[in-house]
Amino acid sequence: MDISRDETSFDEDLNAHGETATDKDGVDTGVEPVTQAVSRVFPCQQCGADVVFDIGAQKLKCPFCSYEQDLSAPTGELEERDYHDMLETLSQRVQPNNLMGTLSELTCSSCGGTVVFEGANTSTRCPFCDTPTQRDDVHDCPQRINADGVMPFQVDRKVVRERLSTWVRSLWFAPNDFKKRGVEGDFDGIYLPFWTFDSLTSNAYVGQRGETYTVTVGSGDKKRTETRVRWYPASGQFQRFFDDVLILAGMGFPATLVNQLAPWPLAKLRSFTEEVLAGFLASTYTVELDQGFSMARNVMAGEIESEVRQRIGGDRQQIHDIKTAHHAIKFKHILLPVWSMTYRYKGKVYTLVVNGATGKVAGNRPYSAWKIAFAVILGAIAAGIAVALFNR
Repeated sequence: MDISRDETSFDEDLNAHGETATDKDGVDTGVEPVTQAVSRVFPCQQCGADVVFDIGAQKLKCPFCSYEQDLSAPTGELEERDYHDMLETLSQRVQPNNLMGTLSELTCSSCGGTVVFEGANTSTRCPFCDTPTQRDDVHDCPQRINADGVMPFQVDRKVVRERLSTWVRSLWFAPNDFKKRGVEGDFDGIYLPFWTFDSLTSNAYVGQRGETYTVTVGSGDKKRTETRVRWYPASGQFQRFFDDVLILAGMGFPATLVNQLAPWPLAKLRSFTEEVLAGFLASTYTVELDQGFSMARNVMAGEIESEVRQRIGGDRQQIHDIKTAHHAIKFKHILLPVWSMTYRYKGKVYTLVVNGATGKVAGNRPYSAWKIAFAVILGAIAAGIAVALFNR
């Protein structure tokens, strides 16, 4: 997306991102400055009010006159960018301060109130008039990597509530009153930043294949069967291509839960447009590109190790060494939709996330101590009965 900005405003933004606040004597206070962000709204072509993205219609829709507008960005496969070329480009740019801990302010176009963006947040609502408001000093900032694609929300709040009810009913060892009452609270729709990485890997491994066999040892009452292993050397080479290894690029989010929302229907990605962010929260990346690939490389290493074990074969495997080289590394920066909620149960706070494209639910939940204890007791009784029957 290309939005023209004059040199003066750009220099001011760059200075704001590149310096920390000082006191009246010019001493660095160590506090990130509050910058003046640039506002972005989308007016209705019929009445001029601010439109929002409508999940059901998959269009921009005016909440006042119900006029619908098509999105400008098409769906379809996005072009990956070269990883090493981007690292070289970034090394030649002036890097801004980390967004975490910074504040940006803008003036609401509807009521004139001040909207504060903290850290990596890029899309929110005015706290005074509820107008959807976005800042574009992040998406258009030349020191950062622009988003390549975005997946619009596909499931609305009604469907999310239905999926949540099903999820609660399916929970084992949940307290009875929790399952009966369900979860109470409001969901926030937020677009989270991700990296995707492609890489062709060349792999060489050295290890051993183990084949088990049994022998009888001892005599009389001490006679017993032992399992032993014959080991044979194993080595080989192979190539494996990884496509769209997905890495959450925002810190401060429940990564363990968000990762459980996979798989994502990446075919529904469309070229990035801020239009689909209208009416939702959004965040830009705080995990840098090289950090993201380091995380993706660990994911690939785990899958490569699994394949090495399959190639070694046998009953057991020992891996002495795996050497991996990465070639033709490509990446995309994308935003994916997540419904998020925090709720309380008996004084404790729990987090829920829902895949905004598929409705898959992941979350923290309470457990019933007495149900778990009862299950353990039943398990012990069953085990005791089985042992008694076996010894007859």
